[in-house]
Amino acid sequence: MEAQRRLTLVTAAPEQSREEPLVRELYGRVLREARRDQDRSLEDVAAAVGMSKQYLSEIERGKKEPSSEMLRAVCGALGLPVEHLLFRSGRRLGAANRNPATRSVNRQVPTLLAA
Repeated sequence: MEAQRRLTLVTAAPEQSREEPLVRELYGRVLREARRDQDRSLEDVAAAVGMSKQYLSEIERGKKEPSSEMLRAVCGALGLPVEHLLFRSGRRLGAANRNPATRSVNRQVPTLLAA
């Protein structure tokens, strides 16, 4: 009788623990840089939009997923066209995807091993 082989599914851990940035994090970074470039405070921009400074801070830190209406309002308060927000965020995402340290993250490769 032939010995049966047992196959074990092993998931290879990613080599780097750094994750690709989320889109909301990229939006937040671009908005924060635009606000700081204008030397404006969270309070000032939040008041112009009609939101709390805490909520704007969470958007800038990538902790909240703002609606398209909120993004448009914040961009408007900063005088930043929405297409610039999208373009700048897209460029950063492209750069992150070209970076070998972030490219393979969270992509576990299943491997079959014969026992």
